[in-house]
Amino acid sequence: QVQLVESGGGLVQPGGSLRLSCAGFGSFLGVQVMGWFRQAPGKQRDLVARRDSKGITNYADSVMGRFTVSTDNAKSTLYLQMNSLKPEDTAVYYCHVIIGFMNYWGQGTQVTVSS
Repeated sequence: QVQLVESGGGLVQPGGSLRLSCAGFGSFLGVQVMGWFRQAPGKQRDLVARRDSKGITNYADSVMGRFTVSTDNAKSTLYLQMNSLKPEDTAVYYCHVIIGFMNYWGQGTQVTVSS
């Protein structure tokens, strides 16, 4: 059974970088889409970045050119590299995968960008 666990969140100054990790896939067999969402207090949960089974990626306009989603197949881990972080990037970030018709979510990891 898929149980996703995020890590790598924390406090960073504007312009800094963080790399989020999502483990718990066991295997990417059957995965259709994987990616990251984020939710700030009082706001809806929005797509940040995603990658499909063909390796095609999609990014929110607000993070384009700053964030990169990638995978390490040997470690069955999904990453989100976040560079040039801005205060508006502050949110809880959630790992998400679609396997068949099932949606799986991680518990979330807090990212705070502040000086």
